[in-house]
Amino acid sequence: MTETGFEPNLSSFKACFQLLQAGTTQCGRDRHVENYSSGQQSVTGVTSVDDSNSYWRIRGKTATVCERGTPIRCGQPIRLTHVNTGRNLHSHHFTSPLSGNQEVSAFGEEGEGDYLDDWTVLCNGPYWVRDGEVRFKHSSTEVLLSVTGEQYGRPISGQKEVHGMAQPSQNNYWKTMEGIFMKPTELLKTEAHHAEL
Repeated sequence: MTETGFEPNLSSFKACFQLLQAGTTQCGRDRHVENYSSGQQSVTGVTSVDDSNSYWRIRGKTATVCERGTPIRCGQPIRLTHVNTGRNLHSHHFTSPLSGNQEVSAFGEEGEGDYLDDWTVLCNGPYWVRDGEVRFKHSSTEVLLSVTGEQYGRPISGQKEVHGMAQPSQNNYWKTMEGIFMKPTELLKTEAHHAEL
């Protein structure tokens, strides 16, 4: 707790960060070299934690405007936009090429895609805390963002398939790593003040 009574490590909208699969060194990254059979850009997991191609920005769900610094509630739908390509983390009813789970891809242009870019944040407590483990549940198909062990060959050798799994497991917990995090807005401070009354 800080002297104002607020947790300093809430994840908030418009943050830029790396996603790290909890308990491993698998970073989610957008890869513009390889396309899936659906024609969309692949998303892979890599072990290099200093890869500049692994940064994602948190945004409001499709057709929603959000204010920078608004804390993200557990159970809230969001979009994750890849910083380098401007494409959104996306899923749909296509089979992933290696594991046979559901394909997860990068879709859209300049952050604009469709409703299949929305993911619900699953976490403990009222808000997504930066150092806490979190799951991302696809808002339309209800699969969980996951990385297991399937690796690609050429041209992206060693990169692991990111996919959607129907069942919860250790393979679908994620944590934020490094990044730019915004301080909580006055809205959160007001909300906490009212809760103390």
